[in-house]
Amino acid sequence: MHRHEKIWLTLSSLMIIGFLVLAGYQAFALELGPPSHKETIDPQKVDETAPFNEPGVYQTGENEYEVVMIGQVFSFNAGGDELVFPAGSTVTFTMTSKDVVHGFQIAGTNVNTMVMPGYVQKVTQTFDSPGEYLILCNEYCGSGHQLMASTITIE
Repeated sequence: MHRHEKIWLTLSSLMIIGFLVLAGYQAFALELGPPSHKETIDPQKVDETAPFNEPGVYQTGENEYEVVMIGQVFSFNAGGDELVFPAGSTVTFTMTSKDVVHGFQIAGTNVNTMVMPGYVQKVTQTFDSPGEYLILCNEYCGSGHQLMASTITIE
């Protein structure tokens, strides 16, 4: 084998091993792995299963809120509550879907997740800047998909 081939094979092997070590470190030491879908729910009984039997906005602490939300036919159902929070609030969104896979994205933030039937998805975001934040479904869910939007107001 030529000397340059040995150098190339050695460097590429070290790079692959380095990437695997880095990915393992992030997954296990930093706990940055993908969601494991630990919580499941029967999608046929969403309306009968807590906490989704009473969707809405709940204050869980000082400047901490939980929004229990159901993704369903072209809407995000948060019990009819307006999503208005003071600046600096930490909001946890607890969501599931009754029908198909929906996307949940809050424009201007890093919140972007899938809401799937049969699974409970939780996402937490701190809203420091006042303004209106647009919630979008970014996964095509049917003919009325473009109507599936809402807003969060931070005062």
